[in-house]
Amino acid sequence: MNLLTQPISLSHYLVVGAVLFVTGIVCMATKRNVLGVLMGIELVLNGAGINFVAFGSTRLRADASYCLGLDGQFITLFVIVLAAAEAAAALGIALAYYNNHTTIDVDQGNELKG
Repeated sequence: MNLLTQPISLSHYLVVGAVLFVTGIVCMATKRNVLGVLMGIELVLNGAGINFVAFGSTRLRADASYCLGLDGQFITLFVIVLAAAEAAAALGIALAYYNNHTTIDVDQGNELKG
């Protein structure tokens, strides 16, 4: 079975979510810049959100009795709010660090140890 020739189903959404998740993990692992790491975190959260919505959709499931209903959408809304709060706090910390050290390189962050 080829995913490209089939109508859109749950597996298509899971593949997109997995690609976003893996791309975010790679981005977090390879970037040395704080902003690149934050973009990786956002990709991971968006990949998880796509999977929650896909599992909650009744149109994508053959048997609707096993679906989450609106739970997937509510969880995704919570993930989006969490991502926005995380981005605001992390950008504030990054700007404060940049004002003190004139760099936002992740490797230079060892000076923050208590």
